[in-house]
Amino acid sequence: MKILKTIQKVPGGMMVVPLLLGAILNTIAPNFLEIGGFTTALFKNGALPLIALFVLCMGAQIDIKKAGIPLYKGVSLTAVKLLMGVLIGGGVGRAFGPAGILGLTPLAIISAMTNSNGGLFAALTGQYGDATDVGAVSILSLNDGPFFTMIALGATGMAKIPLIAFVAVLVPIVLGFILGNLDEDWRKLLAQGQTLLVPFFAFPLGAALDFRTVVQAGIPGILLGVITVLVTGLGGYYTYKLFGGQKAVGASIGTTAGNAVGTPAAIAAADPSLASIAAVATAQIAASVIVTAILCPLLVSYLDKKDKNKKAIA
Repeated sequence: MKILKTIQKVPGGMMVVPLLLGAILNTIAPNFLEIGGFTTALFKNGALPLIALFVLCMGAQIDIKKAGIPLYKGVSLTAVKLLMGVLIGGGVGRAFGPAGILGLTPLAIISAMTNSNGGLFAALTGQYGDATDVGAVSILSLNDGPFFTMIALGATGMAKIPLIAFVAVLVPIVLGFILGNLDEDWRKLLAQGQTLLVPFFAFPLGAALDFRTVVQAGIPGILLGVITVLVTGLGGYYTYKLFGGQKAVGASIGTTAGNAVGTPAAIAAADPSLASIAAVATAQIAASVIVTAILCPLLVSYLDKKDKNKKAIA
């Protein structure tokens, strides 16, 4: 049976499929994973430690030796991604409070819009850009995980994040960064965690959801995905005009990273007052992961053809 390959055919499948399976099991048999031992530790309560290990693995992939134009591009795109998420999510939070508008919570908006799919970015820039575009992923990978989201929520006053919580999130990233830059073998070893850990922390995240919540969050989640593609994708596109190169690849940041699904749980752990909306935000982000994975490549392809047609006419 080709189970893995089938899952990989689904956009964001390694994250979304286990998450939905966990939600289905929790909906039809909520006590099944409460039997204790390894079962409960891994499949019910294992999300946070596994996310922490995942973040450490991601930190190890940030190469300090990559500088110059890739650094400039990476910083610019990361800043645009963060700024767009903060402006829109913060605006919704100030105007409508934690419950948000049209079913979309500020927590979901900021989490989805400030995180980008590094693998998809690398693939799209490899197809439509050049080596300096691909190299920007080493900086863009900084937005993986909850750290920037915590900064955004704290800065906008939508969450009370104590300083020690920022430090606690940063420690695994820094440790991974140090290991990866001191020893290339550590970087290669930890790189495997980027793929291996995702389904295993996705399942317990899903096991904290009621499947009815996922269904109810579907339409707002689709809307969140469309907004993320258009706002952050076009933001990256116009930012790339500063470089006078292949502007279309700038739109490659218009995605939601699969690991962003774990961000609400990490935020709620730091600020328990957000626990009541974390489940809804998680479901909305899961939908956004799928939508952006489908629409972003289409947007990049469209913009690339548009730019080439303009050059041909000129």
